[in-house]
Amino acid sequence: MEHNEEDLHSVRITARGPKAAIEVDGRRVDPGAFKGYAISHHEGEPPQVLLYAGDYAETVFEGLARVSVADASDPGPAAAVFLAAIDAEELERSALARPDLGTGPQSLTQAMLLQLQEWAHGV
Repeated sequence: MEHNEEDLHSVRITARGPKAAIEVDGRRVDPGAFKGYAISHHEGEPPQVLLYAGDYAETVFEGLARVSVADASDPGPAAAVFLAAIDAEELERSALARPDLGTGPQSLTQAMLLQLQEWAHGV
């Protein structure tokens, strides 16, 4: 995919602990305007910065064309669908058969959670 230099913006992110200062084209962005950001870069493509919008009633992006803004999706509904499809008997059988099943307190619960994580990842 070809990109024009006009479509690209200078981005500077200075992160210290849980806080970050974001500048786009030399202009500081209001720190309360965003909940977070993600940076990705694929070979042959310019880096992409995705800014997650905060809970502002009004946010103005004057002169910031081509800035991607997204809301972080709520994982709850997808998790509910996934868990509703789990066969409890199969989960228990699989967890008890795990080679890493321990003998201490909460070992079965831990094995079940690990099993669910593996199933969620398609393992």
